[in-house]
Amino acid sequence: MLSRVAERLYWSARYLERVENTARLVSVYDDLMFDLPKDIEISWYNLIEIISGEETFEQRYKVKDERNVVKFLLADDTNSNSMLSSLKMVRENIRTTRDVVPKETWELINELDLYARQNIKLGINRSERHLFLNTIIEGCQKIIGLFAGTMSRDSGWHFLIMGRYLERADMGTRILDAAVSLMLQSEPEERIQLGQVTWSKVLKSQSAYLDYRRTVRSSINGAKATTFLMNDPCFPRSLDYCFGQIGESATKLPRAGVITAQVDKILEFDYPITSSEDLDEDFHNYLNELQIAIIEINHQITENWFHFRQGDAA
Repeated sequence: MLSRVAERLYWSARYLERVENTARLVSVYDDLMFDLPKDIEISWYNLIEIISGEETFEQRYKVKDERNVVKFLLADDTNSNSMLSSLKMVRENIRTTRDVVPKETWELINELDLYARQNIKLGINRSERHLFLNTIIEGCQKIIGLFAGTMSRDSGWHFLIMGRYLERADMGTRILDAAVSLMLQSEPEERIQLGQVTWSKVLKSQSAYLDYRRTVRSSINGAKATTFLMNDPCFPRSLDYCFGQIGESATKLPRAGVITAQVDKILEFDYPITSSEDLDEDFHNYLNELQIAIIEINHQITENWFHFRQGDAA
């Protein structure tokens, strides 16, 4: 496989996962704002901080209100990570790799992109937002399902898998970090009420609520929810599972040693969480270190396979 084709498949998967994750993030935050007690105030601007988009947002908007935040995340073409910008990049990468993905992929991504652009006001306005975002999520899952059901497990598949799970791990760490920061910023008397709502929403943002109930079999709290989302070996959105998939796919490709070594280092370390008090500044710093490690893995994948030699096979 040519390195440029491998790179486009990798980024197709990353951008497709980013579209779905952005829709999930806005949807679950919308639910969170409705369910919080009235005396607890949380800003929509927290979502901008989750994606590290403060500088770009503040260049574009003066008011940090719900409408501007949602517009920035879903529709703003000056935000390269917005949902519409990411959909555009999925479409462009699929367009140039149509000979190595299922033929229906091009039709499905065009349908999803067209729906999103024609109905984007539904996402920005609150009344139909939930329906719009669910349709986007289902459209992404339809394409992922097509890949899973029809693609050969060759090198192209492994680049898709690495892109998908690296992006998923990145958003997973950001969502956990946002929840921890929210709890740390709250007043001590608010934390019990806030925690009851926040951690259930965090699980739901990852479609993990029912799996948590079946696996953990206890009430939801910060320590148990975080441990599940970090360490569960079977749930496909846990950090442990994501890094495992990245490492496993890398081993099927040549020159994978530097990537697998980095992944193994992450998987071997088990951050100690025995109670919700352990979700403190040290844990916040650990999540930041994980995000830096994810950036480094992306850099290593790029250097190892996409910038190997122009025109060489990956």
